[in-house]
Amino acid sequence: MKKSIIDFEPTNTGKKMIIVSPIFAPDSKKDDGSIGVVISRMRTESLDSILIDRSGLGETGEVYIVSDGFLMLSESRFIDSAIFKQKVDTIPVQKCFREGEEFVGFYPDYRKIPIHGSSYCANDLGFVLLAEIEEAETIQPILVLQNRIFQTGLIITTVMIIVAFIIAKSMSRPLIKLKNAANQVASGDFHVRTNITTRDEIGELSYAFDSMTEKLQKSLIEIKEKEYVIKQQEDILLQFSDYSEKYCVCMVDIMNSTKIISKLSESETSEFYKIFLNSISETVRNFGGIVVKNIGDALLFYFPVIHLEEESTLRKCLDCCLTLGELHDDIVKKLEKQKLPIFDYRISSTYGIVRIAKTSTSSVNDIFGNTVNRCAKINRIAPGNRLIIGEEFYESAKIFDDYTFKKIDSDITSPESGYSGYLVSRKNIHNNIKN
Repeated sequence: MKKSIIDFEPTNTGKKMIIVSPIFAPDSKKDDGSIGVVISRMRTESLDSILIDRSGLGETGEVYIVSDGFLMLSESRFIDSAIFKQKVDTIPVQKCFREGEEFVGFYPDYRKIPIHGSSYCANDLGFVLLAEIEEAETIQPILVLQNRIFQTGLIITTVMIIVAFIIAKSMSRPLIKLKNAANQVASGDFHVRTNITTRDEIGELSYAFDSMTEKLQKSLIEIKEKEYVIKQQEDILLQFSDYSEKYCVCMVDIMNSTKIISKLSESETSEFYKIFLNSISETVRNFGGIVVKNIGDALLFYFPVIHLEEESTLRKCLDCCLTLGELHDDIVKKLEKQKLPIFDYRISSTYGIVRIAKTSTSSVNDIFGNTVNRCAKINRIAPGNRLIIGEEFYESAKIFDDYTFKKIDSDITSPESGYSGYLVSRKNIHNNIKN
């Protein structure tokens, strides 16, 4: 016998610990045997009281001893009379007696319940000391902490949302007031004032808004006062000249415009007229003509005729009107680019005496009289994108060699109606135009 042995034996009152220690002679050598043994038996109440004391072990923690026979040598917290009866074949017991190693970690205990345990291996003395606590109890504080963190975060988030809402509300209230005031101004109420006195950018904006509204109100009052004065003097705003002048009066009118416009939206209608009126007006101005106004879907313009320049003015008017007819292809391209319907237009021109109407609200003189009426009348019989002129114009222009004139027969140009019309084209392209 070379080493001491510790073992346990059951008794009527519990168990006893037996310690067997070898005795060697003073002059014994390394390989000499013992000359005797000392056997000591002792009670284990003190040891058991230590193991049974579960202070700090929670609801499921316990400390116990297991022999190398895989039997429990101390009382179990969960099983009565477990000493020398309860077999404990768990991972740390196997590690100790088979591999001589200690173990710390999660594993099933002798009740097959998941626990977290730690072992002290004394395999040379024939026992292993285990301290264990159920896994659920070890995780419980973590879950409690997790719930508390979640609840705290939720409370903090809720408080932040409420505070942010209150701050946003306090900041947006002046802006809402400004918006409502702007809507009132847009509806025509210039008496509204925001009266925001905060010392920040919103306060400055409010002050500027109130100042602007006050100025607009004053301007509106002035405008109304001027309107009243204008109405009182309405009878003198329009003054007619005391003399008549000879003008070349021209009109360009869209064919079938009512049917075309009925299928367009408001924005498409605006773009439709913009392309037509801008294209015609630009060409007229390039030839020195004066645009008077647009009448529905027609444009009225004229060329003043100075006596000494009568021939050149008549030629200029003819060239302008014929160019407008040739402009049709360019207008069609612009319409197709905007995906708008294409159309034809009629061009008419008359020459004769017109009356001048001078208004105080416009720098362009208005014209009226029989010459204007004849221009509108013969316009109805003009072919698409072609020019028709009246009798007076024809009599003055028939001497021009670079134009051809063809009389048009219709109800409007019959002798009974008192109107005559002549279709005009350039002589150099006369053969290419279908009369």
